[in-house]
Amino acid sequence: MQPEKLIIFDTTLRDGEQCPGASLNIKEKLEIARQLALLKVDVIEAGFPVASPGDFESVKQIAEEIRGSKIAGLSRALEKDIEATARALEKAESPRIHIFLSTSKLHREHMVEKAKEEIVEMGVKAIQFARKYCDDVEFSPMDATRTEKDFLAEVTREVISAGATTVNIPDTVGYTVPEEFAELIRYLKENVPNINQAVISVHCHNDLGLAVSNSLSAVQAGARQVECTINGIGERAGNAAMEEVVMAVKTRKDFFSGVYTGIETKHIQACSKLVSSLTGFFVQRNKAIVGKNAFAHESGIHQHGFLKRKDTFEIMDPKDIGGEESELVMGKHSGRSALLHKVKELGYNLEQDELDKLFKEFKVLADEKKEIFEDDLHTLIQKQKFSDEQLNTYKLGSLQCGFETGKVPQATVVLVSRDGNEHSSSANGDGPVDAIYNAIDKITGLRCKLLEYQVMSKTTGQDAQGEVTVRVQHEKREVLGKGVGVNTIEASGIAYLNAINKFLIKSKSGPVEGNELPGP
Repeated sequence: MQPEKLIIFDTTLRDGEQCPGASLNIKEKLEIARQLALLKVDVIEAGFPVASPGDFESVKQIAEEIRGSKIAGLSRALEKDIEATARALEKAESPRIHIFLSTSKLHREHMVEKAKEEIVEMGVKAIQFARKYCDDVEFSPMDATRTEKDFLAEVTREVISAGATTVNIPDTVGYTVPEEFAELIRYLKENVPNINQAVISVHCHNDLGLAVSNSLSAVQAGARQVECTINGIGERAGNAAMEEVVMAVKTRKDFFSGVYTGIETKHIQACSKLVSSLTGFFVQRNKAIVGKNAFAHESGIHQHGFLKRKDTFEIMDPKDIGGEESELVMGKHSGRSALLHKVKELGYNLEQDELDKLFKEFKVLADEKKEIFEDDLHTLIQKQKFSDEQLNTYKLGSLQCGFETGKVPQATVVLVSRDGNEHSSSANGDGPVDAIYNAIDKITGLRCKLLEYQVMSKTTGQDAQGEVTVRVQHEKREVLGKGVGVNTIEASGIAYLNAINKFLIKSKSGPVEGNELPGP
């Protein structure tokens, strides 16, 4: 049996734009419509023309420019709405008028205040009127999932008889659940005699987080159009996310063997980013398909399996949606396999003992930072592989620094000499860094002049490592010192000590004469 095409009806520009705070201007809507056409979306619902002059104009411009996709405009079951939509769609290559009308008892009594017979009559007349302008007419019985089944079947039968080519069954308030929704679709297929004369569509909201699940259940029950939005944006909790519906069908061909979509999935990521940027609605990191973490792995066990074979922990290729390579996120949960992989990726070759030391330092840094970036690794590797630490006269044991407005800063520094002895000193200064440097000078016996002091963010984020660079002069010699760390004050002390050690290493006699502390 040949699979049938699942029509993807995108309502990002209509229902998606109704999301509070997501208003788009005409140019922005047109830009998104172009991207949707590039995705080869079957139907683009461009707006609600009667709602405002701006909405009318945006639908009109999209209808005039976009080719390859049907362009739909939304209307209430009122002649003035339908006329406005028809005018806006005049130059569309393939126009569709989409009409909606409340059918549930709750809506009948408290919104439209109409009896069942009046609702049926309104729907039929609206379809017949729309067919004067357009052969492709869709009808949505609003709040269908809370409408009495027999009445929903009656409305569906009558609007199809009147000329509706698509009947959309919306879960307007996100009330239904997958098994129940699938049963409703099956009920309509069995109880509406002319149901095969129209395409059954579904439009699910995400109030219970079930929009995609409900949509896919309906597809399995016979629906052949899914109405959805990019990134799942829309009224309240949003709509079914187009990228999730499409990739579920593509990834699980074995389960959804009866359908396929014509979506060019390689453009999904770009479209997601465009919609996010223009609406200001940022995509959550753990969002399926297009979230930043969708193809990222931090757990050591997951990374180990992924490095051996990708499909151990990844069911899709990020390139299929236009993304880049999967990412091994380096953090405190990462293991040796991932670290070794990253080290080789960065072009370094480490001996086993060097890797062991690097792994220990990596874990210490990972406890301080949420995420380890490539620059962090470069810094750790260079410190491990290329530093003269084994020749250093002193290393920083600890430092304590106090600063309070209106009071003289003080610092206490503990340095550890090469023989393992600790040497402590305290000093005041013009600022906390000056106090630290004065304390270090007391221990080393050197009297140095700070010529330059520079701090630069070495990596990204609020918890970025800061790199401190100092130029220090002793007598007539100048050296550079560098220090890196999440704590900039500590990095300042390390940078100064790095410079001091260079003076001491180059001195044949070790510490200068007069230093009371033992030499190295």
